[in-house]
Amino acid sequence: MAAPTDNRRIDYVEFNVNNIEASKAFYGKAFGWSFTDYGPEYCEFDDGRLKGGFTTLGTPRPGGALIILYADDLEAALSSVESAGGTIVKPITGFPGGRRFHFSDPDGYELAVWTKN
Repeated sequence: MAAPTDNRRIDYVEFNVNNIEASKAFYGKAFGWSFTDYGPEYCEFDDGRLKGGFTTLGTPRPGGALIILYADDLEAALSSVESAGGTIVKPITGFPGGRRFHFSDPDGYELAVWTKN
């Protein structure tokens, strides 16, 4: 049973991907995530705070809810995303309370990264 503090919080995120190894390479290089393989069709990722999975059992469906990551250094995160092969789809822009950019991963999922400063 989950701890009471986990009630109604994001617990897991799952991506349908074309190639698990390519997804591991991208997110490992861009964000330093670690991975646990559970056979050829499923891999769990761990960003140190939240876990999720990559699976080839479905068709990639870019869109839907926007997953937003946090970075202390937004410019360094943008550089890591580009270096890992991601595509910047919205450059760094400010908003009340911080700044963020959007990128797409190798399967076309759009995510964002934000910072407070």
